[in-house]
Amino acid sequence: MNRKKLEVLNIEDKALFVADSHVNKNRDELYTFLELIEKDRVKVNQIFFMGDIFDLLIGRIKFTINYNKKYIDLINKISLKKKIFYFEGNHDFNLAYIFPNIKIFSFEQQPAVFKFQGKKVLLSHGDVLTSLTYKIYTKIIRSNTALFLLNLTDGLINNYISKKIINTQKEKIICSKIKNFNNLIYKRIDKLNIKNIDYIVEGHFHQNKKIKYLDIIYINLPSFACNKSFFTVQSQNGFKEAEVQDIKS
Repeated sequence: MNRKKLEVLNIEDKALFVADSHVNKNRDELYTFLELIEKDRVKVNQIFFMGDIFDLLIGRIKFTINYNKKYIDLINKISLKKKIFYFEGNHDFNLAYIFPNIKIFSFEQQPAVFKFQGKKVLLSHGDVLTSLTYKIYTKIIRSNTALFLLNLTDGLINNYISKKIINTQKEKIICSKIKNFNNLIYKRIDKLNIKNIDYIVEGHFHQNKKIKYLDIIYINLPSFACNKSFFTVQSQNGFKEAEVQDIKS
């Protein structure tokens, strides 16, 4: 991983991680959880949204913004009193102007290095190690020109494109185990070719699994859509012992 300069930020005690909630009209449980956070019934000062929080939310695409407006409003309200980091996923991107008080990490800014208790933690949504074709597609679809044309076209045809994508996502099976997942992660870590990293934390795969490889502990976060659960870190136990907690707890 070649980077000229890495901005290292800190993960605070009891930081909360939410990944892959894939919000749509049929998957609305995250809103209740966010209300608990906003009312301080879930004690947390720092929140990490690890991508694909929405089934479809794209800055500049008006229908997707209106479709998710109640979530956007609530998250922005929370961001006035909580520190929030948002790692854009493949379903939610170009978010900086939607969430003005949130630190946004675009596809190009991932993975990012954070620190927790002196340990280095590499964070990303999880789709960063992909084919050249995917990277080119990602670059094009996130460009201002493409988003302008997509929004214009979508509006002219009664938002058919956005509605079609959302309806397709509603039917998609997203909660399944990946065969040979450990081997997939071994290859990903080898491809990253990173040094002096203690942990890698990602979403995207929905596996809720912890793997140790070489001197690195890899954590694939639980999908909120599948588990209705989130991930926290505790200073007394260290990042290694962070546990998944059920939304009902």
